[in-house]
Amino acid sequence: MAQRAAGSLLRRSLGLAPPTSQRALSASAAPAAAAPAAAEGEAAKAKRAKKKNLFDVVQFLPDWGVGYKVAKTTWRDVSYQITKINLYKDGRHGKAWGIRHKAGVQVADAPIKISGVNKRGWKYIKASQKTVQDTPKVEMPAAA
Repeated sequence: MAQRAAGSLLRRSLGLAPPTSQRALSASAAPAAAAPAAAEGEAAKAKRAKKKNLFDVVQFLPDWGVGYKVAKTTWRDVSYQITKINLYKDGRHGKAWGIRHKAGVQVADAPIKISGVNKRGWKYIKASQKTVQDTPKVEMPAAA
């Protein structure tokens, strides 16, 4: 009996014997302890910021973004300068019209309905900020 225990101990130390049930339990307890840490990492990934629809982007701009340029994040060289917004009662959905720009050049003169305004993934183009120079100057006729 002593030889059998010694032989089993020797096989275990050399890694030739299958692990005993006690050892299997202690090995399975280690991943269980690591599971809460892994769950926290997954929770941090799950709390990623939601992308915004057009109305979420322009709600803080003056006059709901009329006159400003916006584009979807997936579009390359295409943007719209907003001319009209029809907002639904909830303030987060609606319709929008604008003048299309491609590579910074105005494509059409007449505003068209912007597609996908309620879908997520819109961004504001900062180079489109209204300035005093953009507003038309009204000339007063000289009284002579």
